[in-house]
Amino acid sequence: MRYLLALCCCIALSAQAEIFTAKVIVVMDGDTVMVLRDGQKIKIRLANIDAPEKAQPFGKQARDSLLELVGKKQVQLDSQAVDQYGRLVGLISVDGLNVNEEQVRRGMAWEYSHFHRDETYRALQSEARQAKRGLWMQYNPQAPWEWRNLHPSSKPGLQDRWRGDSTRVVPVMLYDMECGKKRRCSQMGSCDEARFYFTRCDEKALDGNHDGEPCESLCKEK
Repeated sequence: MRYLLALCCCIALSAQAEIFTAKVIVVMDGDTVMVLRDGQKIKIRLANIDAPEKAQPFGKQARDSLLELVGKKQVQLDSQAVDQYGRLVGLISVDGLNVNEEQVRRGMAWEYSHFHRDETYRALQSEARQAKRGLWMQYNPQAPWEWRNLHPSSKPGLQDRWRGDSTRVVPVMLYDMECGKKRRCSQMGSCDEARFYFTRCDEKALDGNHDGEPCESLCKEK
């Protein structure tokens, strides 16, 4: 699994933090797509939102909505970071429309303010809820991160996990994409951060025993 993670990171990380255009070739769910750029496939996680999982109510509708917006289209991507799963995290727009915001406005995704401070998303979610659009047609819709807590086998992503004491745990951080700032395990705040610099910056010193896993003190299996 660790080698697959490293491979995914290598693929996605070739696209640096920048604005570029690419063609959407696959819509995976309501907040994840795959694009083709210069012959390279890159998985994109839409920033600032969290769509229902496929098995959740409105999971299919959320995917269909995103497919309608970007499927097989040339889009503009404003990349912001890379998550620990090797996915580029960013904003997508098509013909001037902010797709991330549009998914929330349609009621096809929750705003995900843990990773942003843009009040626009909260206002759009409030508007969608009041208008009972999309998932807000439900009496008491379940947030995707809560659903994933009850279904731990669901696919991981840029989302929160929850402990039994309801304390929010954030397993994925967004890191400064400039290499050279951190080189030692003592500088890492988490296993996720260590893995990021290990795969992104090829900091081999983080893997002292050469087993493919950086910073064993942080990343040893529980």
